[in-house]
Amino acid sequence: MVKEGVFAFLICNFALAVTGCALPHVPSRVVYEDPINFVRLESDANVLPEWPPSAHSHPLIISADEIAGILQGLQVREHRIGVQVMLAGEAAWEPAFRQDEIALLAPRLSDALAQARPDERVAYYLSRPQTSLKREITSGGLYIQGHYVHFILGNRRIIYGIPAYGMVYDRRYPMMPTAAKGFDLLFEPAEAVVKRESGVLDHMLGRAKDELVIDLRQLHPGSPATQAIPGISAS
Repeated sequence: MVKEGVFAFLICNFALAVTGCALPHVPSRVVYEDPINFVRLESDANVLPEWPPSAHSHPLIISADEIAGILQGLQVREHRIGVQVMLAGEAAWEPAFRQDEIALLAPRLSDALAQARPDERVAYYLSRPQTSLKREITSGGLYIQGHYVHFILGNRRIIYGIPAYGMVYDRRYPMMPTAAKGFDLLFEPAEAVVKRESGVLDHMLGRAKDELVIDLRQLHPGSPATQAIPGISAS
């Protein structure tokens, strides 16, 4: 049986094949960029002008310290199937982000949310060159609806081989996995996580594993961020 993450990766690659490796361009605005990292605002195709509830609660003031707290609360572990768990047990949880990554991201994500329009989401991309043709990447995105932060970890310390020709997908589509998902994701404190029902499409595209919904009211009751538009579903 094919593992869920591998299946999602195969689906994404099949989609590239049948479209001639021509994914649509995503309009974006740069908030921060250096030679190896960036934070930008991307148009979100899931926000529909004719359906106002689909709009995000941006722009929104949320401090860099609050963002840092969210990043520090994210944990990952190696995903293991049943046989591996029986033989070796579950892998240990570890922080999703290094401290230097949190220091870089927190103020830039705060700035991005303050500038974001209701039809945009924030994308982040971190990389560490390994060789002239390989780099380690961590990337994803986030957006806020009502009191809820939707946080996406699309890639985490994946070694990406830069193609000799053709499109470089990791930088162009930071929320898209570049390899089969090999991790589980959680957030502490657990009571701040909103439980969601994952559909078949979520599992096929890997979203069931790489997106968490976090209730800001459980983290910072007095923060301006908790005054976001009420009554918007976390789903």
